[in-house]
Amino acid sequence: MQVPLSGPDITEKEINAVVEVLRSGVLSIGPRLEEFENKIATFVGVKHAIGVNSGTSGLHLAVRALGISDGDEVITTPFSFIASSNCILFERATPVFVDIDPLTLNIDVERIESAITPRTKALLPVDAFGQPVDIEAIKSIAAKYGLPIIEDACEALGAEFNGIKAGSQADIAVFAFYPNKQITTAEGGMVVTNDDHIADLVRSMRSQGRPITGLWLEHERLGYNYRMSELHAALGCVQMDRIDEIISKRQRVAEMYNSHLSEVEEVSVPYVDPRVKMSWFIYVVRFHASVNRDKVMEYLIEHGVGCKPYFTPIHLQAFYREMGFNEGDFPVTESVAKTTLALPFFSNMTEEQIDYVVKTLKEGIAKAKR
Repeated sequence: MQVPLSGPDITEKEINAVVEVLRSGVLSIGPRLEEFENKIATFVGVKHAIGVNSGTSGLHLAVRALGISDGDEVITTPFSFIASSNCILFERATPVFVDIDPLTLNIDVERIESAITPRTKALLPVDAFGQPVDIEAIKSIAAKYGLPIIEDACEALGAEFNGIKAGSQADIAVFAFYPNKQITTAEGGMVVTNDDHIADLVRSMRSQGRPITGLWLEHERLGYNYRMSELHAALGCVQMDRIDEIISKRQRVAEMYNSHLSEVEEVSVPYVDPRVKMSWFIYVVRFHASVNRDKVMEYLIEHGVGCKPYFTPIHLQAFYREMGFNEGDFPVTESVAKTTLALPFFSNMTEEQIDYVVKTLKEGIAKAKR
């Protein structure tokens, strides 16, 4: 059996919506983007949602909208997809990493304050794997030091912490819609905010720096072509109509995994903070010290089971090492990264597929004992 790592949840409704756009002749800067933006804004509970062509683009625009630049520092986590710190480097600022909580795998809130310096210009927490950060605790620190918050909620659409939707309380938050996310637009992202000025800046910069009400070939600031097409937005509109169904299906898959893995002593299932309503992005297990994670991964791949280590610490990526980071800088992150593995996870995963994954995982563990 072949079980892929991930897969989008696409129905005929999504296909028909994209075909309808193709037949309309309006492929960019049209009504479907505005419709998609409105659906996200309503769902998250914010005033503005601005569609872009990727979560990475959205994070870049968030950093620029706050005026972060040369010599500034932004506090973030080393346990994330690399875009959450690259967006800081794009503007020649410095990512200042704070180690993670060993349970939630999000930034350790207790460590944030000690990392703040006079050069700190923002906090950039990440909602890892669909588990949102304690945004109220982070807001308290941000308010004390007068710092804005950029929430990387790219993996957490629909998640909640104490009933607060991910992305709704930060100064700026970003979602992403790559095919492995909860909903997909193939490629795409969304910047959300309640700040009118920030929203205007992001709308302008995503479209070559054009003024919001200006002529097409007028440009009032440096901008980019970070726009989302009508095709992508149409796909997103239908996906958002199904968002509750999709989140529920992914919850079902996670619960099946939890049940099937409950008696596998060498594996820990994902920890979920009791204050959190998960919106599952991926399903990441952790191996006990007695197991060689890499050998298990090799065995799974050899037997048709898609899997990947999540994440390689950002500070240990090659060009970050060149910036002066080393092993031992963030021990919790490094320890977690060596023992975690993402198993196949997608909305329409069957129990038969989960049975096969778990069976193969057990075989791999038996061969990978240290």
